[in-house]
Amino acid sequence: MKRLKIIADEKIPFLRGVLEPFAEVIYLPGNLINHESAMDADALLIRTRTLCDKALLEGTAIKFIATATIGFDHIDVQYCRDRNITWVNAPGCNASSVQQYFIASLLTIFDTSAVDFSKMTLGIIGVGNVGSRVQAAARILGLNVKLNDPPRARREGRAGFVALDEILETCDIITLHVPLNRDEDSTFHLFNKDLFGKIRDRAWLINSSRGEVVETGALKRALSSGKLSGAIVDVWENEPNIDTVLMSQVLISTPHIAGYSTDGKANGTAQVVRALAGFFGLPLHDFYPPVLPEPSMPEIVIAGSGKSALQVVQQAVMHTYSIMEDHFRLLRSPQTFEQQRGQYPSRREFPAFTIELLNGKPGAADMLLKLGFKIRTN
Repeated sequence: MKRLKIIADEKIPFLRGVLEPFAEVIYLPGNLINHESAMDADALLIRTRTLCDKALLEGTAIKFIATATIGFDHIDVQYCRDRNITWVNAPGCNASSVQQYFIASLLTIFDTSAVDFSKMTLGIIGVGNVGSRVQAAARILGLNVKLNDPPRARREGRAGFVALDEILETCDIITLHVPLNRDEDSTFHLFNKDLFGKIRDRAWLINSSRGEVVETGALKRALSSGKLSGAIVDVWENEPNIDTVLMSQVLISTPHIAGYSTDGKANGTAQVVRALAGFFGLPLHDFYPPVLPEPSMPEIVIAGSGKSALQVVQQAVMHTYSIMEDHFRLLRSPQTFEQQRGQYPSRREFPAFTIELLNGKPGAADMLLKLGFKIRTN
């Protein structure tokens, strides 16, 4: 019997050695997985940098594609359907990672702009796995929240959802968590000149979904004109060749790493391995990486005296993830966008950390626990 052959993106973590007892596995850079390398392979394990379309797949032996990412706009799903090629993504794998990125972004706005979250409204566009985590975090931090998700509103009813125009006109911060879609409910250039014209004056925009959801020129004009107070951008049009003028205009610019926590990567790898196992009958249905690297400082002591509950949370969150380090790294070297993604340092999520809280105000420990931290109090 022919031995199973798998082509895998070399940057999928925790994968090496897992499939080798059952298959021949060839690891390649994502942008070098092409028609020639895939010709006699049975399966592809990929990330966003591998475009799975007719040019890559035509005439190959590929039967199964798994992407270790939430998004799947790099897979031609219609072509796969027509050729009976099974494909899967990893929905929700990095939802907690993006939630961590969002919280760090929100607390940076809090720190730099002296805003009062209790008087602010957050608009979430796209309320799937990630948007739902963002919704929960925003409520913990004390923001009012409005939700826009047309597909969910059609399925579940309009209760709990508002129209896009209401988000634009009433929300102080707008965060995007939609897939890139050019068909029904198209999100390509959803935020364009016309839409920025409707947005509330001095609002903030956070985009960690897909770069093409926001028209770059329109965002630059909204920032330079003062229409927006600021923006936080993790995803860009034409990656990795990003617009450096836009990069210099925003409060935080990062190289498409919002979902790049070590925990999120492990979840994505586990989901694609399990899906592959189910398709080919391999004994890996319960696979999960056995050990994740510990944070360098998994415990932190916070003196809560003289600090608000939100300031305590800010100190804890920034200990787990210094978002400004990612920002300054990209600012210094935008030409190494891909290398920064490929060599991204280990980032653990909140449950990997224990906070010893000394003299914290009522509510601080509760907020930290709800966000997932372990807490010790004096």
